[in-house]
Amino acid sequence: MKEVAPSNALRQWYQHDPEKWDEFRERYWKELEAVPESINRLVKLANEGDLTLLFGSKELQRNNAVALKEYLEKRLSET
Repeated sequence: MKEVAPSNALRQWYQHDPEKWDEFRERYWKELEAVPESINRLVKLANEGDLTLLFGSKELQRNNAVALKEYLEKRLSET
């Protein structure tokens, strides 16, 4: 689902700089709020079973899949 990927501008700004992680996550979550249909679809799929998130970063702890997982877990806990 390309529409839930971080924007090119956000990825280029972040460049996997650990000091920017918290700000990256906040900005990314704002981008996710702009695509509610896609997020609702992911939440529905997660409620139905396992959901696999793929990413292409060598950074295992601070990447868009981790931020997306946290965002989805927050959304799931609200329902």
